[in-house]
This record gives sequence, C-alpha cells and structure tokens, in this order.
Amino acid sequence: MTSLQLSAQEEAVERFLDAAARGDLVQVSTLLSHVPSLINRSGHSGWTALMLAARNGHCDVVEALLSHGCDKFSVNSSSQSAYDIATFWGHRHVSNLLGRTDDGCQRVLPGSDLRQQENYFSRETLDRLSAKRTDKVWLEDRRSDPDTVYLLFSNLSPVVSGPREDAGAELKLCRFRYEAVEDLLQKPATVLIFLGVEKRKKPSSSSSQTADGVQEPPAWFAINTDEDAAELLQRCREKSCCFPKTPDRDLLKLSEEEAGVVAQARSVLAWHSRYSFCPTCGSSTGLEDGGYKRSCRNSGCRSLKGVHNTCYPRVDPVVIMLVIHPDGNQCLLGRKKIFPVAMFSCLAGFIEPGETMEEAVRREVEEESGVKVGPVQYVSCQPWPMPSNLMIGCLAVAVSTAIKVDEDEIEEARWFSRQQVIDSFGGTRPAFTVPPRQTIAHQLIRHWIGMNSNL
Repeated sequence: MTSLQLSAQEEAVERFLDAAARGDLVQVSTLLSHVPSLINRSGHSGWTALMLAARNGHCDVVEALLSHGCDKFSVNSSSQSAYDIATFWGHRHVSNLLGRTDDGCQRVLPGSDLRQQENYFSRETLDRLSAKRTDKVWLEDRRSDPDTVYLLFSNLSPVVSGPREDAGAELKLCRFRYEAVEDLLQKPATVLIFLGVEKRKKPSSSSSQTADGVQEPPAWFAINTDEDAAELLQRCREKSCCFPKTPDRDLLKLSEEEAGVVAQARSVLAWHSRYSFCPTCGSSTGLEDGGYKRSCRNSGCRSLKGVHNTCYPRVDPVVIMLVIHPDGNQCLLGRKKIFPVAMFSCLAGFIEPGETMEEAVRREVEEESGVKVGPVQYVSCQPWPMPSNLMIGCLAVAVSTAIKVDEDEIEEARWFSRQQVIDSFGGTRPAFTVPPRQTIAHQLIRHWIGMNSNL
C-alpha cells in the first residue's frame, strides 16, 4: 500500500470520527456506505466513533452505528467501553441503548442502572445445538464436512497464531479442516467434542446443505491429543503458530468471540482429562453425546442407573466479591503472593456443598480478611476455563471494618478510597494496579466506581 493510500485512509478515519463526535448522522451514514470498514476504526487513545458519539450524547448516531454492527464491547486505552463513557458523562438515554440486551431485559440495582454485562470468556459465538449431541449420524456427517472447523489442543492449550515478539498482540485460534486432522480422529487417545455451529443471521454460500436444500452453518469441533506438540504444529499453514506457554495469561489475548469458544472447549476437555476412569467403580469410561458425557464401561456399575454428576462435565462455582465499606466510599481489596507487584484484586472463594451464594460471600470474606459482611448483591458472572470455574460476581456491604488477614489465603488486604481506585485506572501515581480488564474482578471494581459517579 502506497503512502498516498495510507494518507487517504487516515483522512477518512478522521472525518468519520469527527462526524460521530459532532453528531452528524448524515455524514456518518454516508461514510459508512462508501467505506464499511470504518465502523470499528479508532483514533487517539483507542477511541472509536461509538465512544465519541456516546461521550457527547448523540443517541441517533449511536443507534445508527449499532445497526451497522459496530463492536460495543471494545475498549479504549483506559479500558473504557462506550457504555462506560456514556454512564460516566450522565447520558442515560445513550447508556440505556448500549446496555440493552436482545430480549430487552435489564437488571436494576437500587440506586443504579445496570446493563446485562458481558464478561470476557462469556460471549456465545456458537449455537451449541445440544439436541444434536445424541444424533450420531448427524455428527458423523458433520465431522467429514469440508466446511467444518477443528480446534487443536495439546495439554489443554489450543494452537494459536500471532506475532511472538509482541507480548501485547492479539492471538488468533488456528482453524483446521478435516483433512488436516483426519488421522488424529482415528486414534483411541484423541478426545473429540462437538462445540456447536456458527450463528448465522443469513444463509451463506459456504454452508453445507441438508437433503431438503436448507443450508446449515459450519460445525465446530475441538480435539485434544497427546501427540508430540512440535509435530502437531507442522500441520499449520502459518509459521507463527504455537501453543501458549502460560494459558492463564495468553488466553486473555484472544478476541471476545474466540475467547468464548475456548472457554467452552477447554473446560470440557479439562474434564475429560480427569475422568478417564469411573469415580464409582474404577473401570474405564467412554465418550458419548458429542463429548458431553462419559459412561462407565462396566455394565454392572451403579453409575449407569440414574443421573450422576460424575458422568457430565463439571463446573465449579466460585464467588468473587467487591466488599464496600459502610461509608460507601471505600472498597476492600486483597493480594496473593503470586500476584504481580502492587496488584490488588477482589476476594474470592469456592462455594461449598449446601451453601448459598450469599453465605459463601460472607464466609469467604471473613475467613480471608476478618471483615464481616451483611447485604450481598449479584452483579454478573464469568466462565473461567482454568480449568472450569464459573465466577459469580457480587457486591457486598461490610458491617465491620477491622482487617485480620488469613495469611494462608492472602498476604495483605486494605481499604482503598474511591479516588485511589479511580487513580489506579489511569492516574499518574496509582496506589495499586488493578487486575486485567478481561477479569471479572476488573469489571466489578469499574462497576462500583460508576455506580454513584456524577461526572
């Protein structure tokens, strides 16, 4: 691309962003009709047209951008989404529009407006089609379909591509076709699970067709194998393919869409890696229902009678809570020894059998920090595939303030003022660093900041 072409592109982006900031709906629509790729382009500090329109309260422009399919979940360099910006500046009509869910429902907490929040790892890119998991003929047909997508895992890490020298660069899942993995599917040690089919609003010419001519979107499968990792990478067409060395960090570099797929695939594959043998009688188990069930091969095992949670993928519920000081202007955060230097986060812990979410919050907070908690309010949740947790995010109000940490769980806990927390998101001298924006802890802290802001 020549410098002249680059200059023309940059000029188009500037005009598009300027029109959105001014609320010029006619020019925004005209530019998009000629250059649709402008929709998610960003300018200074990562601000998109949607963010600029939200900042200035231009509801008609926001509505038009949303209708063109812009990404309302993208964030700028300060980790602010368009919704965050509209809420921060008090444009309630815009924040309501951005917070609207497909079914029109909204959660409302006393004293604050809440969107139906989407957290990282939670986007449903695929239609899971759970009813098809028992249809062996249909699954077999889709496995060999030329449009079917396979994700390849080794030791629960997916093959990804991206510039290795850039630690902050986005990673992408490597997508394989049937011919590239056909030999792996024949091996007994290979674990194969059906993830679903692509969600499509309109039929595509690349989709498969059923006998009656109805087009079907491509199916997705995930494979976990114990084959040599280096040899597996030779199946890739791109030279930049690799396996993430630190999944708990590297998987946070995927796009929102691909992160949601990995959350599903990795959690189910992790369960398979732990349940090769029946927990009831010790016999070997076999895969069923597209990889969503394991059945004991011992015909006399009592696990074959009735429904048992050992036969289906396991999800471990975890409460993660931002504890608010009785004065309403401080929050309680803690840090573990394994955290990066200066990072503080929300307290968290597993829900125990026979325990409610609210009681788990109260118990875990008191065990880890010595602080007693009263009211508990659910905010949102997040799948966390390391290996298979469901993080249940809550706000909790403290009824005591003295801190006495359980040093086995955390090494330090402190009350931070609202201003200290705000500074941590972009101040020049922050008192601490917040968790990455992809974590629900980050979103809980940011949500609390915005609850009573009047800026």
